[in-house]
Amino acid sequence: MGRRRQRGFSLLELLVTLFIVVLVTSLVTLNVGTGGADYEMQGAVEGLADSANYGLDEAQFAGWDYGLLITVENEQGGSAFRLQWLERGPDRWREPLSGKDVFAEVMLPPDVELQLELDGILQEQEIFTRFTELPTPQIVLYASGETAPGVLDFIATQSGDLLWRLEWDLLGNFRALRRGEPPAEDDL
Repeated sequence: MGRRRQRGFSLLELLVTLFIVVLVTSLVTLNVGTGGADYEMQGAVEGLADSANYGLDEAQFAGWDYGLLITVENEQGGSAFRLQWLERGPDRWREPLSGKDVFAEVMLPPDVELQLELDGILQEQEIFTRFTELPTPQIVLYASGETAPGVLDFIATQSGDLLWRLEWDLLGNFRALRRGEPPAEDDL
């Protein structure tokens, strides 16, 4: 009987296999890495919509106005948007006295910029940098149950792509839209 010769893997076959494994691993890591940032942004925008809906209810119940102050903060080598909820006190806007968890401050990553439209008018970017001793929020939820209708777009700084849109109507029905589009019927 003849002996069969056992053949192993050549060095070239091993290197090609190793290259494919490294390539697949790096692609998976890249997708998972950017996915985390997407989920963070989704949480921030949907959290803002939920806070705004709660704030409008709270404004009607408590009888005083709530507002969202948007500012640009200069950080190490860049700038980032800060979104802070305020309530109108007897003499000035202040941090909310109740609902600290609901009205938590949101700090956006530096690679996201905002564009605000109120009553169909696109607001100038300087609206986010005007600082006064008593800052006035750009988005106000009135105790009457109304607010100026608007859109707040979250845009990728590098590409200019629309990431998220927060839109609301006169009655303060806030909703978060991925890429500015309503969810598909299947997602409802």
